[in-house]
Amino acid sequence: MTCNGNDNRLPSPEALLRGHGLRAKKGWGQSFLRDPSVSDRIVAALEPEQGDRIVELGAGLGHLTVRLAKSGAHIVAVERDRDLVPVLNGLFPKCERVRVVAADAKTLDFADLRGEGPKLLVAGNLPYHLTTPILFNLLHHREHLARAVMMVQKEVAERLASEPDCKSYGVLSVQTQMWSKVRVVFDVQPGSFHPSPSVVSSVVRLDFREGPLSDPGDPELFRRIVRGAFAQRRKTLRNALKATRVVPVDHISLLLEKAGLAPEARAETVSVEGFARLSRIARVFEVQA
Repeated sequence: MTCNGNDNRLPSPEALLRGHGLRAKKGWGQSFLRDPSVSDRIVAALEPEQGDRIVELGAGLGHLTVRLAKSGAHIVAVERDRDLVPVLNGLFPKCERVRVVAADAKTLDFADLRGEGPKLLVAGNLPYHLTTPILFNLLHHREHLARAVMMVQKEVAERLASEPDCKSYGVLSVQTQMWSKVRVVFDVQPGSFHPSPSVVSSVVRLDFREGPLSDPGDPELFRRIVRGAFAQRRKTLRNALKATRVVPVDHISLLLEKAGLAPEARAETVSVEGFARLSRIARVFEVQA
């Protein structure tokens, strides 16, 4: 198949697996997208243009890869299952714009993939049990990324977009919203995959910010404070921060007061901007200590 081939001729996931003597690996949580209309909607949400550079995470059997390639973009198709790499290579024997890479999305170096070029676009159907570490790797490399459109479990999509005072609001919500604009694009039913997962999926779009939503002072200190605050959700902010030892215990009450946060409040009530204030002021305490 060439870059602009007719992907309607691409066999179903079942047929491709069978033809290569393979099966979906349950232990890896593999579910291959079989509905071409879903692939089309993912590409539309990503808005690629000719000449863009797209990193596809979890390229699998290539059904989304083919649709991405039609945009005229250059594709790096990342797949950690080495049994699937020959399948992907076989789909694009004459396409210089598609490069297949056997790698783990959790540790992928997006800075290296970008090089001196423009910021990257990211697309993919993420394995549900690895979604969180992959998302944190994206956030770590945010300066090299323009936007990402990814399939995740619906529960994770809700956490990404959640607001304070919601049960789903947590570390992932705060960290992701600090560094990107989050939008849930559409839901995908289990029947769109082979094999069918037991949960509904959602496609989310992350537009990475040029700078943080609110100045956190030190991004690493911000990360530690947010993680510590949510580590024991039932504890008050004062007690949670005492347990983290991010700042001296005897400074915590003053720190919260200066940040405009009630000591008896809990982490799920604090906005992203509130955590940023907390981090900025905590940085001052660190410097003075």
